[in-house]
Amino acid sequence: MPDAHYAVPRLARIYDALDPDRSDLDVYAAMVAEFGARRVLDVGCGTGVLACLLAGRGAEVVGADPAEASLEVARAKPEAERVRWILGDAAGLPPLDADLATMTGNVAQVFLTDDEWLAALRGVRAALRPGGVLVFETRDPARRAWEGWDGACEVADIPGEGRVETRTDVLDVSGPLVTFRRTYAFADGAVLTSESTLRFRERDEVERTLRETGYRVEDVRDAPDRPGLEFVFVARA
Repeated sequence: MPDAHYAVPRLARIYDALDPDRSDLDVYAAMVAEFGARRVLDVGCGTGVLACLLAGRGAEVVGADPAEASLEVARAKPEAERVRWILGDAAGLPPLDADLATMTGNVAQVFLTDDEWLAALRGVRAALRPGGVLVFETRDPARRAWEGWDGACEVADIPGEGRVETRTDVLDVSGPLVTFRRTYAFADGAVLTSESTLRFRERDEVERTLRETGYRVEDVRDAPDRPGLEFVFVARA
């Protein structure tokens, strides 16, 4: 099941306002052009920022996500009518003959078990055309990003909601699994929480699982918005 942050309508509606700087998506938009992709699959599309951006630039886009609340936000955006929206996860994708598939942000890290991760990779590969490209990012576990999350607090003034205070608390670190809770305090007194767990995979593990599921790793790049902190994998089906 998707975390509350994506699946609860009130939280889904404020998601974009709490993360307004999406310059991290520039690298994906650039790779659509780099690989000459006309049909793009955005896996874990969330509120549809990248999908709508690419559709506005003329790409044929499919956005897939298991959280209906997030897709409702996505469907209301400019260019959304040009996107095919799919409610579902990576393992259950239909054949799409996509030229390029993306998994941005934390998407590649939400698959906690080996079986879930391998099923997701196989599902995306089946949705790509032969020779299609999968591009995704994942944090380098050696950089221990979660240490900067614990206790982090932010305040935002959001249209329609007013002042929203958020706090992040790391609850558990067990090997490659990191569990944390976000607490949202709204101006009307409501308090909502969302717990998430991410898996931090080593680079060699990611490369091995890509090969196991039929991909050829073409490149492992640095993330321009977080240099030295993440890997950006480029793999061909």
